[in-house]
Amino acid sequence: MAFGAVQIYPNDTRPGVGIGVDIPFVEGGVFTPNYTTKEAIKNNLINYFLTNPGERPGNPTFGGGLRNFIFTNIDSENLDFLKDDINEKLKTQFPNILVYSVIVTGNFDSNELQVAINYTVQNTSIKDDLTLSFQ
Repeated sequence: MAFGAVQIYPNDTRPGVGIGVDIPFVEGGVFTPNYTTKEAIKNNLINYFLTNPGERPGNPTFGGGLRNFIFTNIDSENLDFLKDDINEKLKTQFPNILVYSVIVTGNFDSNELQVAINYTVQNTSIKDDLTLSFQ
């Protein structure tokens, strides 16, 4: 067994083969496929964090529940809790993702929230950033 070998996802070597669906959906209910594992993982993270627990039929524990924080008063305690919560959920639900940083910022006056996640996927060359904004 080779140590340090980089994993290559087979579908990434087949151009034109859709792996997942892009989020957000485009107008008219059209599903736009994505063609790389990097895009699919990013869309899986978006889907996870924008889904509230209990919202998905058949899987009531699925969801990061970030939308629950939209109508709460933003203060430094909430931001610290949210950062810890995101880190814990990523470790539990996405164990193959290594998180470099989670930055949660808020505008206290307008009650805006922004979450930036910098991550890589274990044993691959996939590195990406994800930014979610709530107003």
